[in-house]
Amino acid sequence: MTQISDNSEYLDSMIKETEAAKFLGYTVRALQNWRVRGGGPAFIKSSRRAIRYRRRDLIAWADAHRVSSTSEADFSASAA
Repeated sequence: MTQISDNSEYLDSMIKETEAAKFLGYTVRALQNWRVRGGGPAFIKSSRRAIRYRRRDLIAWADAHRVSSTSEADFSASAA
């Protein structure tokens, strides 16, 4: 059985912001705010209104915000 982490097609396929928000457990509005202000996951803007995310980028963003205690968390440097 193939693990999700080994499935490049799954990780690299582009998904809409509604699916990306659900994947991360945030609202679509949070993703929209991060796109304007910075600090959110990398995204692909293929046209004026078409925004897509790769699961690989969402996972990388979440991993970059991973901490093991509240003393490690620095919310002043990034949106979380």
